[in-house]
Amino acid sequence: MGYKEHQRAKTKNIVEQIALERIYRLFELAEQEFEHHKERSTRYVELARKIGTRNKVKIPKELKKQFCKNCGSFLKIGKNCKIRIMGTMMKITCNECKITRKTKIGSE
Repeated sequence: MGYKEHQRAKTKNIVEQIALERIYRLFELAEQEFEHHKERSTRYVELARKIGTRNKVKIPKELKKQFCKNCGSFLKIGKNCKIRIMGTMMKITCNECKITRKTKIGSE
């Protein structure tokens, strides 16, 4: 690996790290603002998803469960979503758009 390829790889790792930090921060802000400004928390989720798309960074699994993939709203259990556990499956239903997402419980 030459010097330029090494520098490019190093820069890519730095960009990915910064993007992940920003995604985590936006989800923290979305959680803080949820009670008073639901539309603002939805906007923060939208921005986090854009950052992930632009920088080719996957949103971590623990954060993926915190937003609706259909309408993009931030999900808070008991407030705007409900969770049902059926055996090894977990069903997360968004009360905003009524879409249900199924995930395996052991796949965390």
